[in-house]
This record gives sequence, structure tokens and C-alpha cells, in this order.
Amino acid sequence: MPYETTEITPARIYLQPVAAPSILGLFGLSAATFMVAAHMAGWYGSAISGLYLAPFALIFGGIAQFLAAMWAFKARDGLATAVHGLWGSFWIGYGLLFFMFSRLGLAFPTGAFPELGYWFIVAGAITWVCAWASLGENVATFLVLVFLALGSTLEAIARLSGSMGDLHMAAGYALIVSALIAFYTATALMLAETYGKAVLALGKIQKGPLAPAISLGAGEPGVVRGQNLNLAPEASIR
Repeated sequence: MPYETTEITPARIYLQPVAAPSILGLFGLSAATFMVAAHMAGWYGSAISGLYLAPFALIFGGIAQFLAAMWAFKARDGLATAVHGLWGSFWIGYGLLFFMFSRLGLAFPTGAFPELGYWFIVAGAITWVCAWASLGENVATFLVLVFLALGSTLEAIARLSGSMGDLHMAAGYALIVSALIAFYTATALMLAETYGKAVLALGKIQKGPLAPAISLGAGEPGVVRGQNLNLAPEASIR
């Protein structure tokens, strides 16, 4: 019986890395949060300023950030998916809410608004949990989420109690701090990608051997978890 040989054909795996979705997501979060929070803090505007802010919050803070969440999902980044999915949806709802009030000829409530207050409870609760999770990544993201959660919590109390004075203003200032740190974090991510090295510090947190920062997807060759990788366009294995 003749000896049979089997020829081994190299298999080629094509990697499809994506740009860090949180660059867009954090810039969208920063812009929408800052503009609305500055109005809450009394830096500018009037009772109808929210109507002028709504379209921009809807598009950049909402739709663009929600798209970033979907790309973060593709990058297998659960934390970014949750944060940008939550706040992208929130800013879409915020914009639509103002348009609904305008369409009905009603003024947006400037006092107690429990329906919105309970939404801030939900948003704050999820953001607090995300802040906890972010301790596994870096300090910058943790600070973004802590102040975002704090501002949401204060605004929830203000909207439920009708205390729209100092408490509402304090919520605005907490959100402004979050927006500024989000701007810094997004800038740091963008510079790291364009320069190929860390330019601005994010306060990376070292992980143990059982929780690597980047890990191959189990049973998914070519799929890599994480947002900040400089991967070759293709790789081959035998």
C-alpha cells in the first residue's frame, strides 16, 4: 500500500482592527455634557436655551456616541459599549424630549420633573457601576465616570425634589468636570493612536496575569479584544 502524504496548506487570517471607538464616544460625551452642564451651572443662556442645544446634543452626543458604542461592541470592549450606549441613548432622548415639548407648545419644566429625575437615577446607577469597572482600565476613565455619575445623582435629587437652585447648579459643575476630563481622555487616546505612543498619561492600571489588558477571543481567531492596538493588517498561521 503506497504511503500517503498530506500537504499542509497555510491558513491566512485577516485581522480587521478598528480605530478606538472611545475617541469619538468621549468627544461626543464631552461636547454634549459640557454645553448642557454649562447652562445648568448658569454660565449662559435662558429658559429656552435647551431647545437650541437639543439638536447638537441629539446628533453629536447622541447618535455619534451611540455609533461609537456599536463599534466598541465590535472591538469587544464591554465597558465602552455600556457607557457610550447609555449616554448616547440618553442624549438622543434628551433631544427628542425638547422637540416634543416644542411641538406641543409646552415649556420645558424648570422645577420638579420626576419623570426626568427617575431617568437620571437609572443613568447614575449604571454609570456608578461602570466607574467601578473602569478601575480595571485607567484612572482617567474612572474620573470621567465618577463625576458623570455624581452629576447624574445630584440632578436626580434636584428633579425629584424640585430643588433647582444650588443643587441643580452643583450637578452642572460636576458634569462640567466630567466633560473636561472626557475631553482630555479622548485627546490622549487620539494622540496615542496617531503618534504610536503615549503622549498624555491616562494612569494605566496594571492588571494581573489572569486579566490581561489584551486577550485573544476564545475560539475566534483573528478577533482581538481592546481598542488601542497597532495590529498588522494580516497574519498567517500554519
